[in-house]
Amino acid sequence: MIQIFRIVALVEGVTTLALFLVAMPMKYLLGMPFLTSPVGAIHGIAFLAYIGAMWVCLRDYAFSAKDWARTTIAAFFPFGTFLNDPFLKRKQAEAAGSPSR
Repeated sequence: MIQIFRIVALVEGVTTLALFLVAMPMKYLLGMPFLTSPVGAIHGIAFLAYIGAMWVCLRDYAFSAKDWARTTIAAFFPFGTFLNDPFLKRKQAEAAGSPSR
């Protein structure tokens, strides 16, 4: 399940970057707002999927309150999900019983 959560987190991070680095600059700098709504909607769905996957994953693997806070905060900052991925990778390796690389 942690692997699935990591994939959802990656998608959420990519949609955040697409919104902030492509759709919004096109809207505000170039006067071309046509991407803002679809990219924003995709990002909204990805964010909800992230929160849902986080809830299932962290609950199933008995993460600590600190881990919950860290993972929740990562969703609200650009690059946060990418910066949190090594942590999740370590947790995934621990859950599998193998050392992380």
